[in-house]
Amino acid sequence: MPLNDQFDRKVADFPEELPDILEPEIEADVEEPEAALPVPSDLDLVQRYIREANRFALLTPDEEKALTAHYHETGDRETGSRLITSNLRLVIKIALEFQKYWMKNLLDLIQEGNIGLMHAIRKFDPYRGIKLSYYASFWIKAYILKFIMDNWKLVKIGTTQSQRKLFYNLKREKEKLRSQGFEPGPKLLADVLNVREEEVIEMDQRLGAWELSLDAPLKDGSDENHKNFLPASDPQVEEELADAELKNMFRRKLGEFRHELNDKELDILDLRLLAEKPLTLQEIGARHQISRERVRQIEDRLIKRLRQYLKNEIADWEDYRTPIGD
Repeated sequence: MPLNDQFDRKVADFPEELPDILEPEIEADVEEPEAALPVPSDLDLVQRYIREANRFALLTPDEEKALTAHYHETGDRETGSRLITSNLRLVIKIALEFQKYWMKNLLDLIQEGNIGLMHAIRKFDPYRGIKLSYYASFWIKAYILKFIMDNWKLVKIGTTQSQRKLFYNLKREKEKLRSQGFEPGPKLLADVLNVREEEVIEMDQRLGAWELSLDAPLKDGSDENHKNFLPASDPQVEEELADAELKNMFRRKLGEFRHELNDKELDILDLRLLAEKPLTLQEIGARHQISRERVRQIEDRLIKRLRQYLKNEIADWEDYRTPIGD
């Protein structure tokens, strides 16, 4: 199947970068690599997809070093495509690990893993001294694990920032506190993680139920359980993935909010609040033939409206508190 087919629908929805006011560090604007092989829609085609993926040669260490450096510097789509196709077997291998013990739909897992692979290639720094496959495996697992979290009822933990924070950190904080001689009760954990006590209790109960399901034997008389086959994942990668989702959500909501603004307010939003080099009150006033004090009043009101809009539209907005207008 040709690699210059359309991007997968989900790849087209990749988060766009945000202005400094919502994202402290903006990455270089590079083109995304070509999409991975289109994943077939019928389970009967899985073997054909695997055979097609196996046609692409693996890279030698020298080839990988040269290609990753070239893509890092140029964002060349053809180079990105070659990096993707040479790692399709890695996605299939990881997807099979999850599918065997977690879900039946291998195609969905491969598709999510492919998106993780593409994101990993885009983020990969070839000068840090690690192999691409090692780095990409964390992103592939993170995307697949998130898909399982979103679709498997026993692991549907939640999507707010507090819930994600608890899901990724609760067990680790418990162990850390115990190692320091503290009893990790709900109140102490809530203080440490900066969440509400009732959220700690609820997540602890959910994770407890999940742990029980993971501890269940794979089959009668077996010493192995599902937990033995859950691939390890780097919490930093998972948190970075959650941050990317949050930025995408901000971008969407900000775009929706813009439709409620008049020309003056749009200018103040774009040229003052979101601008890398904001215009002065005087300059904005001159554009609209109003006083700088009037511009300041409109800006203050706009900031309040935007904060209230985001608070209404985004769960746990007070936990995020993006520094708009601060």
